[in-house]
Amino acid sequence: MSGDTLQIFSEFLGTLILVLLGDGVCAAVNLKKSKAEASGWIVIALGWGAAVTIAVYISGFMGPAHLNPAVTLAMAVAGNFSWALVIPFIIAQIIGGIVGAVLVWLTYMDHFTATEDQGFILGTFATGPAIKNHPANLVTEIIGTIVLILGLLSFSQYTFADGMNPMVVGVLIVSIGLSLGGATGYAINPARDLGPRIAHQLLPIKNKGTSDWAYSWVPIVGPMIGAVIAAALFLVMT
Repeated sequence: MSGDTLQIFSEFLGTLILVLLGDGVCAAVNLKKSKAEASGWIVIALGWGAAVTIAVYISGFMGPAHLNPAVTLAMAVAGNFSWALVIPFIIAQIIGGIVGAVLVWLTYMDHFTATEDQGFILGTFATGPAIKNHPANLVTEIIGTIVLILGLLSFSQYTFADGMNPMVVGVLIVSIGLSLGGATGYAINPARDLGPRIAHQLLPIKNKGTSDWAYSWVPIVGPMIGAVIAAALFLVMT
């Protein structure tokens, strides 16, 4: 593969792994008759942090391992990434999110069938607010993404031991999840929400209900706004 093609593929593969493991922990906690059923938010937050870490390790030797349209946009705004690759990266990330979510469904197929709660089924794929208030939910996603992007950009100012950077990023994700994730389920990543939501819409899941497209713009717009704010703030700081 050429350099750009390999990087684009790495975003697809990395986001696939991210969603497979991240939505996988949501499935384990949410779905009936899972061995991890009802194990709680701490398990989900830790699972997502681990998912990001593993996804970055798997894809990071081929490309920058953004795995998130908000990260890609922020890096371009900060001058650390080519604008020409922004759209191809975002498309690859969304497709990776769809495929990763389909693999979660295949893994837990019998458990989806055994689950009647439509909220738990959708919550396995996509985020949703604890209290539905779109303006407030948008602010929550903006704040969480600002912390994410400031963390990632600030990490570039330090020298970590070889191979340790994905671990540090994983800790950042866990911290955001535990501290800020309780309000909206902390998408902080449009591909992580949109890709699986598309899969939820298309898959033949019993009792799945709607995909809540009325809310879907929040975990897309919020992270992108937060990304631009954080990148601009970082440029002022440096």
